[in-house]
Amino acid sequence: MSITGLSRHLVYGQRGMICSNSPLAASVGINVLKDGGNAFDAALAVAATETVTIIPSCGVGGDSFVLLHEAATGKVTGVNSSGIAPSGATGEYYRSQGYATMPLEGPHSISVPGEVAAWEMIHQNFCTLPLAQLLAPAENYAREGFPVPPGIGRNLANGVSKLSQFPSTASVLLPNGRPPNEGDILVNAGLARTLQRIAAGGADAFYRGELTREMVAALRSAGGLFTEDDFAGHYAEVYDPLSTMYRGHTVYQTRPPSQGFLLLEMLNMVEGFDLASLGPNSAESIHLMAEAKKIAYSDRNRLAGDPKFVEWPLDQLISKDYAARRRSEIDPTRAASELPAIEPVKAGGDTTYFCVADGDGNCVSWIHSLSNAFGSGFIAGDTGVLFNNRAGRGFSLEENHPNEIEPGKRTMHTLNCYLTTKDGQPAIVGGTPGGDFQPQSGLQILTNLIDYGMDPQEAVEAPRWWSFPGTDPESLDTPMELRVEAGMPEAAIQGLEKLGHKIARRRPGTHDGKVQLILLDRERGILKGASDPRGDGHAAAW
Repeated sequence: MSITGLSRHLVYGQRGMICSNSPLAASVGINVLKDGGNAFDAALAVAATETVTIIPSCGVGGDSFVLLHEAATGKVTGVNSSGIAPSGATGEYYRSQGYATMPLEGPHSISVPGEVAAWEMIHQNFCTLPLAQLLAPAENYAREGFPVPPGIGRNLANGVSKLSQFPSTASVLLPNGRPPNEGDILVNAGLARTLQRIAAGGADAFYRGELTREMVAALRSAGGLFTEDDFAGHYAEVYDPLSTMYRGHTVYQTRPPSQGFLLLEMLNMVEGFDLASLGPNSAESIHLMAEAKKIAYSDRNRLAGDPKFVEWPLDQLISKDYAARRRSEIDPTRAASELPAIEPVKAGGDTTYFCVADGDGNCVSWIHSLSNAFGSGFIAGDTGVLFNNRAGRGFSLEENHPNEIEPGKRTMHTLNCYLTTKDGQPAIVGGTPGGDFQPQSGLQILTNLIDYGMDPQEAVEAPRWWSFPGTDPESLDTPMELRVEAGMPEAAIQGLEKLGHKIARRRPGTHDGKVQLILLDRERGILKGASDPRGDGHAAAW
């Protein structure tokens, strides 16, 4: 059953597949493949183009988490390029300024951007085409402009009060004093110049050059605490991803400070139940997954932080033994009472996700974000760089909390993405924006595919549930509820209520997540792509 009023056809390809919430970016990726690039070349070009064409959600002023599968070696590599808090940013400083929580807008909400460092690391280690060639389409869309799609038009209209706070931002995103409407051409000439500098000078141009000095000067002029050294010290961290086995699939996830471990913890718990016999979107199957979610999110709120600053038992949390113990706490006949409120990191915000596969078996799962819609709302001078508000959304001002802000510290991230292999071959590549909803979406998509045998588009369009709240202190006092999209079977809703869940029905047209999904059918040599009709994007194939 698909969500009411929304449907798309499954897309097939052989040589390449790009699923993005920006049709322009997806087309750029396909063109890169046709020009002889591999999946990694295409992914870098898509990422750069999305920083221009999905401006509320991602940007060169944001962060990236990436998983890359190399066909030649069978190796999966993880990349974390999330930035640190600036020099002088301590809990004591902000409390002395009268803050009880971190500011959500302006220079004090910003962490060092990681996007460009991810580009350089991936380009140097995985790509085959020149960086300037891969950034050229993004630079062109910034200079010449692009037509504003429906979703971004709504974002701009809703963001006027935030964007009008800073003249440098308003000059770009509120031209002539108003937000561009759907179909209007949006130009960011300053960003085009910044991309040109990056194309010529790589990450050094962004983190250790004249552009750095311009950005830091603008941030400090507006009251920020950054130094040039804060930028100069940033690098993209490369690692072996987290993983677990789920019904024959090796499921890979991003490492902390990403919250990707939540998906693995939940999969380990539900693996002990025969979900297939319960049927998709049945009250019984949703109940078991929602109860596993409560346990996993409680663990995160209680323990998780930047592993460079906080010791916590990550390996234990994603172990099969731990899952077995916690699974025994799930009552199949009754919803658990609400979990104790614990000061968490903030969730939600605006993010975008895309995935890429080529005909050789290389594939990429990439999520990048400004955190909240339009991030901090602050564009640095005439650079065109819109900065994230990850520090504001992620850090706590509670003394001795695992996520208390400190100079050089990274906040825990809601950002995560997944990739699976089966019998050593890539199988599923997927993810979604959506803050706290992301791991819950991954759980639903993977069980739809693996337990229920749905095709990718069916899995994407199936009605969704969202166990709420999760980790955001702004909503922690809200009684626990299951939010269900329109189209959820009435029998499931009634069954969940009988099991003790408080149900909140989403209004028609209100949706959760924008999933992009690729399945690699190695036996037949084909690629299957699905793009969520809840968003503006599509699946492009070659």
